[in-house]
Amino acid sequence: MVAPSDPLEQVLFGMDRVVVAFSGGVDSALVAHTAHTVLGPDRAHVVTAVSPSLAGDERADAELLAKEWGLRWSAVETNEMAHAAYRANDVDRCAHCKDALMDVLVPIAQADSATVVLGVNLDDLGDHRPGQLVAAERGARFPLVEAGLNKNDVRSRSRTLGLRTADKPAAACLASRVPYGTEVTVNVLSGIERAEAALRRLGFDDLRVRHYDDTARIEVPTERLEDVVAQKDAVVAAVSRSGYQYVTLDLEGLRSGNLNAAL
Repeated sequence: MVAPSDPLEQVLFGMDRVVVAFSGGVDSALVAHTAHTVLGPDRAHVVTAVSPSLAGDERADAELLAKEWGLRWSAVETNEMAHAAYRANDVDRCAHCKDALMDVLVPIAQADSATVVLGVNLDDLGDHRPGQLVAAERGARFPLVEAGLNKNDVRSRSRTLGLRTADKPAAACLASRVPYGTEVTVNVLSGIERAEAALRRLGFDDLRVRHYDDTARIEVPTERLEDVVAQKDAVVAAVSRSGYQYVTLDLEGLRSGNLNAAL
């Protein structure tokens, strides 16, 4: 087979066999789709890690995408919740999570003489994401970074390919809604998941519900703030049913990773 000329395809082609960590988000979706195209299902295994920090809707969509695209897909459970260091939710929580992810992906990759690849893009390198270092130390590679692609590049390329994930809102793990120092528990994560799912049913697709004990802080893009206020009764009812006593709206709008500002 002739080596491709496209940088991302070249990177994946050069690895020969890969195991793709696949959340179903725009980044991992592009990596998975491209790996499948370049290497085929025999050499590209797409794996979704399932845990309480992955919303059920996201897990279901990952499986649906795999079926739509004909990917060789499987789901595996990770056990980061079993580790006290992860539950304690210090500034290295993401490192503990990626360690648990690699615990399940590395054996899969070793059995197939493959390389673990993650959907990290150039823009991700500028934020506090200690999990990337852990993954790299354990042998993972980041094809989007190696190909020189940032988030806008990923979305643009996905549109060109006709992938329905091209404009999918970012959906970081549910634990990213919990401020550092607040314990991460299954109950906390499930409450966040229920609140966000309820708000999506009201039409708010791009959002975060930040968890502050009995208070929920809703973040939506600034252009949607008025829409939240217009539906305030329904919004309050939806979030309150998820276990929160107080429902607040962040007037600064949605800011991905903004809890890292405390660092």
